[in-house]
Order: sequence, then structure tokens, then C-alpha cells
Amino acid sequence: MAVDRDHVLRSAAALLTRKSTATMDEVARAAGISRATLHRQFAGRDALVRALEALGIAECEAALAAARTDEGSATDAVRRLVAAIEPHAPLLAFLYTENQLFEGEEQNEGWAAIDERIAALFRRGQSSGEFRIDLTPAWLTEALYGLLASAAWAVAEGRVAPKDFTHMIVELLLGGVRRPEEPASRKES
Repeated sequence: MAVDRDHVLRSAAALLTRKSTATMDEVARAAGISRATLHRQFAGRDALVRALEALGIAECEAALAAARTDEGSATDAVRRLVAAIEPHAPLLAFLYTENQLFEGEEQNEGWAAIDERIAALFRRGQSSGEFRIDLTPAWLTEALYGLLASAAWAVAEGRVAPKDFTHMIVELLLGGVRRPEEPASRKES
């Protein structure tokens, strides 16, 4: 019997986003396969997490493409990006906590490419005058990741309604990112 690797990964992602400490036995049960079959696909938890990382990177790349971050205003592009990432936020929240993915020489170059694309969006917003220039694009990118993970956890715990996910992230992020209006007295000077 052939094992559907995508099904196994998505089942593992669904379980691990709810219970990050799940054992390989629990992952196998969630995927409807035996532990031995799971181990033939993934030698251990690290191999499974690395495969989930590749899935997360692919999902982020697809969300970036769907969001058309080079089109329209940077503000609208951020809204589209958050909405496009929303379905994948629980997986990204899990990956966000997996320190081994972001330490040392084994860091996947896919994250750096995603970071650069998101930072480019923030730079575009700064260049157009939409976003503050006193916050670095790298920091704004990290802030976005933190908000995505926090919102995913809040939705999973039932503290936030899923329908509010995009609105809450975008409003909090852009409320802090937008360049404040100059006071009328400064404009007249």
C-alpha cells in the first residue's frame, strides 16, 4: 500500500499545531498509519519537522505569490499577504517554535528568501511614504511573523474568532507601521 506523503505531512501538521509535544506514535495515529510506516517515511521527529518546514516554506511562497505583493499600495499588499497566509498560520506557528530550524548552518535558505520578499514589501511601503521609516524592514518582518503565530495560537485556543484573524493582525501591524500624520501646526510652518 502506497503512503500518501502529503496526507501524512498535513495530518502531522494538524496534530502538531494543536499539540507540539505529540509523539511519533500520536502522529502515526493521526495520519491513520502505523508507527513503522511513519518511520519509513521519516526517520524520526527531526526528519518530520524538516519535512514540515519544507511544506511551510512552500505554503509561504504560494501565499506571497497569491498576495501579489508588488501590486497596488503596500498597505493593501500587507492585507492580501496576511489573508493568504491565514490558512497556513497554525503550521507556521508550530515551526516558529522549533528552534532547531533557525539555528546553525542547517537553516533552510527558503526562510531567508521569504524574509527578503516580505522585507522588500515593507521597504516599498517606506519608500512610498505609507510606512514609518524608523522601524527596519527586518524588524517589521519579524513582527509580522510574531503576530501570525500569536493569532494562530489565540484562534486555536478559542480566545479569538477565526473570522477576526486577518483584521486583528493587519490593524495592529499597520497601526504601528503607518507613518503618523504630521500635526497641522508643523504642516503650516
